[in-house]
Amino acid sequence: MTVELVTVTEDEAEIRLDRWFRRHFPGLPQSAIQKLCRGGQVRVDGHRADAATRLMVGQAVRVPPLPLALPAPKPAAEIDPGLAKDLQRLILYRDEHLMVLNKPHGLPVQGGPGITCQLDASLDALRFGSEHRPRLVHRLDKDTSGVLVLARTPGSAAKLAAAFRGRSVEKTYWAVTARRPIPPEGRIDLPLRRITAAGGQRTAPAERDDKDAARAITDYRTLDHAGQKLAWLQLRPLTGRTHQLRVHCVAIGAPILGDVTYARPDQNNAFSATVAGLSEALHLHARALLLPHPAGGSLLVEAGLPPHMAETFRTLGFAAPAARAPQRR
Repeated sequence: MTVELVTVTEDEAEIRLDRWFRRHFPGLPQSAIQKLCRGGQVRVDGHRADAATRLMVGQAVRVPPLPLALPAPKPAAEIDPGLAKDLQRLILYRDEHLMVLNKPHGLPVQGGPGITCQLDASLDALRFGSEHRPRLVHRLDKDTSGVLVLARTPGSAAKLAAAFRGRSVEKTYWAVTARRPIPPEGRIDLPLRRITAAGGQRTAPAERDDKDAARAITDYRTLDHAGQKLAWLQLRPLTGRTHQLRVHCVAIGAPILGDVTYARPDQNNAFSATVAGLSEALHLHARALLLPHPAGGSLLVEAGLPPHMAETFRTLGFAAPAARAPQRR
């Protein structure tokens, strides 16, 4: 193989150089890409570039001679037809750039200890004839339901991931909490840090001068309540820390219903007398996302409640509006 100059296409804009290489040469290991970059053999518009360089439309990537025998890429996993239909029924919106799912409560997005079934391993079921496998651009916890965005091309993945990193995505969550917060609306500005605890990593509140902590901000508003014991909150995270909403709700004395990991017994005697007869599943739902669309403009998508939260709303008399149809602006 001789040296080639390959032009970056519109759909490849903003993806990392190492990901561009893995797309064009699927068997090329990350270590080899990094070595080629360090040695100056890979160049972008004639300049040295590292593996994390973001590419722009029209740039020329210098591809040096590569090993003749690259490992063959792994074949796409066989997807059970029944599982494929189940996943396709979750789709709220789809175009050539992205798709949006209403993720069910209890479905892990990615693998981990003890997880045998997870969404990321089944995304080939959502190709719909595309040469590209859909890609996750953000995450929801296993027990959080609601709006989940997938990119359908590498270029869209780069743009959407940048939007989530840059906080230009407006997220709206609904939660049912054990106790009504006082005041009924406000802003929670409480730093968080990751700690090691029994059962693995957890998130905990931190002091403002804690160098290991990250600033975390959530706006909240009470939409309805059942006495002082239960409330329906709208939560809008302005930052994206792990388990931010769950820990912030505990901090204002209103733990999310079903959150046995973070709720404190002194706040929530909760799963007996206070919430008798209600589901003990986590009552946290990603209701809506307003995000920049990769092709321009914006996209608003809302997701209907999962069955256990819909039943709780009916029991408590909370009147939730139906999810609106997706809106491309």
